[in-house]
Order: sequence, then structure tokens, then C-alpha cells
Amino acid sequence: MNIRELKGKFIQSRDYNTDDVNALMDFAKKAYIHNEISIKEYRLLVRELENNGAGLPEMDSEDSLIEHS
Repeated sequence: MNIRELKGKFIQSRDYNTDDVNALMDFAKKAYIHNEISIKEYRLLVRELENNGAGLPEMDSEDSLIEHS
């Protein structure tokens, strides 16, 4: 699966189009968690999305459930 195919599935699932690479990253993560794509496909998609500017959201340490020392 490539980004174009991922966008197609996103459009089918959500009923709208997006070019937001972070939204596509979230969608890919959910697809992996629900066993709709393999780990290999997920890793390739993440790599490609990161190369296009996607990133992890910044975590606010006050909202974190994990204590930091």
C-alpha cells in the first residue's frame, strides 16, 4: 500500500479528502491497530508520510499519564 491507496481508503471511510499528512498518519495507525494493514505496510507508510512532513504530536507533560523524572 502507498500513500495514494491510503488516501483512497481515507476518503471511503471518512467521506472527505485530505492532504494533511498527520491525519493520514493517524488513519494508518488505526488501520494497523485494527489489523487492516500489516506491520510492513505500516512502517513503509510511516516512513513515506514522515518524509512528506508528518510528525508525532507534541505531548503536554501535564496531560501525560507517565511520570517523568
